[in-house]
Amino acid sequence: MPALVDFRKRPRAIETRLGDGAQICLRPVRPSDESAIEQGIRDLSDKSRYLRFFSSFESAPPTVIQRLSDVDGFEHIAWGAVMTGEEGSPPVGAAHATRHSDDPEAADFAIAVLDDYHHRGIARMLVAALFLDCRNARLARLKFDILYGNKAAATLAKSFGAHASSEPGAVMSYDLDIDEALARLKEMPEPGGLEDVFAAFG
Repeated sequence: MPALVDFRKRPRAIETRLGDGAQICLRPVRPSDESAIEQGIRDLSDKSRYLRFFSSFESAPPTVIQRLSDVDGFEHIAWGAVMTGEEGSPPVGAAHATRHSDDPEAADFAIAVLDDYHHRGIARMLVAALFLDCRNARLARLKFDILYGNKAAATLAKSFGAHASSEPGAVMSYDLDIDEALARLKEMPEPGGLEDVFAAFG
């Protein structure tokens, strides 16, 4: 129940830097971010868009945009990343967790970062913020699917302790324990901004 969650533990924003010194802000996604979400999906490469949504659409259907922006901080938790040091402060990534109706301690997890911003630690920072928020919201486990051949996503998932819960196939299902993932993330030396993420949640 939302009443059991201390929403005061949720930072309004986390201002920090990437390992290369670039300024970045992590903050909870809001329903008013609908247009930014729509633009972000268009800005993904065709390959990244397919790997994220398992679909070849160029512009996301309205139902997808509505689902991604329908965030309440409990049933649907989401964090976004904005490059505050760049002109226009472009949004460059987002991570989502949507609670299961039949298992209130579990949620579906998804993440995407724009192609031009890969390999800079943004995904790990987003994941840390999302997982900390999920733990505060009484979530314990996350589940997600990865398309066969998406080695980058599989490597990232395994780095914070996810394990396959399905037989090898075109789509692999994974389970993840949030406490274990956070313990692993806290030990990662890079990016330096991870320390700021953990500090922001107290």
